[in-house]
Amino acid sequence: MINCNGWRRFLFCLPLIFFLPYLFSVMELHQSLPHKPPKEKFDHLVLGPAAGQGLRDRLQCQDRKALNKDQISALPQIPNSEDTVSIVTVFTIYNTSAGEKSSKLVTVGETSYTKMERSLAILDVFINFIKVSMPQSNVVILTDPASDLSMHRNNVNVVPIAGEYSRDKLMLQRIKSYIAFLEMKLEEHSRNQEYNHHYIFTDSDISVVDDLGQIFQNYPKFHLALTFRNNKEQPLNSGFIAVRGTHDGILRAKVFLKEVLEIYSSKYMEALRMLGDQKALAWIVMSHPSFDAKRFTRPQPFMDEIRGASVLFLPCAIYNWTPPEGAGQFHGMPLDVKVVHFKGSRKRLMLESWNFYNSSPSPSIPDMLCLILMSGRTKYDF
Repeated sequence: MINCNGWRRFLFCLPLIFFLPYLFSVMELHQSLPHKPPKEKFDHLVLGPAAGQGLRDRLQCQDRKALNKDQISALPQIPNSEDTVSIVTVFTIYNTSAGEKSSKLVTVGETSYTKMERSLAILDVFINFIKVSMPQSNVVILTDPASDLSMHRNNVNVVPIAGEYSRDKLMLQRIKSYIAFLEMKLEEHSRNQEYNHHYIFTDSDISVVDDLGQIFQNYPKFHLALTFRNNKEQPLNSGFIAVRGTHDGILRAKVFLKEVLEIYSSKYMEALRMLGDQKALAWIVMSHPSFDAKRFTRPQPFMDEIRGASVLFLPCAIYNWTPPEGAGQFHGMPLDVKVVHFKGSRKRLMLESWNFYNSSPSPSIPDMLCLILMSGRTKYDF
């Protein structure tokens, strides 16, 4: 209780006399305002209107059917060279606690999954789409030697690489595993130079929906390729890195990634669990004296010399597409999209997409893309 007796104390209390009613009114107003409930995450497929309808260069859909299929490349395509492509990802299995083992099952189609089973299902769908879109390619899974991971599928190889694969350090370890893998390939390349074997390092929550081998034919002079977007804070996405399979390409990509690892370890350890690798990539590229960041605002491929490597920059809109998050207008899906990235709470959509494709009497990638597009910005339970 404030004592306002006496003229000196009265002068001190005078501002409070006028301010307290205002303070109480603000508090009452705050209490009366409706609180926004957390955004719902759905445990089933949610579809709505497809964005981008009426736009000439966007996928046109009606009732989960693509109307402009004739403008989308047919799959699979016959390779034009003896060069081969491997899609490389990092994946490990974590020990599940008793609580996680008994956690609620999730169901997609007619199949139910535990938490660990759905991670393996996502990896399986990742491989499935590669086999549909690039049947001549190989899949390489880099994993913790302690992980009990085995894949009994044609042209799928599990490669153990020692390291720290804990959840907190997985992004840092991923770069280390890429470097170790490239060092192995450099040694192999010195013994066999008959043909080139190219590599594309990706996240395991992507679907390849077109032949990525075209990159190496259409852009014959790059050493490594990155995907970019018009985002000032995070212009580069680390979920797609292509490496040309020549000795020079593998060597320069390895040196480039070693520099990324050094920057990651020295500048961005506060983002160890997430985004540190992308921040380090952006720092390496943007710190180059002659680099023009304005090119990130236009979704057109371009090349630049960065740290001694010829780097091809490919637009995420084509090679790393995902429904835009947050504010802004959603302009749909480009007709020539090649990779769909199910980032964040979109893993269910990845499984639902494969279930739709695989259960259709006449499986169609364009129709499946319509299903993905009609899901829009919906977030799911996993």
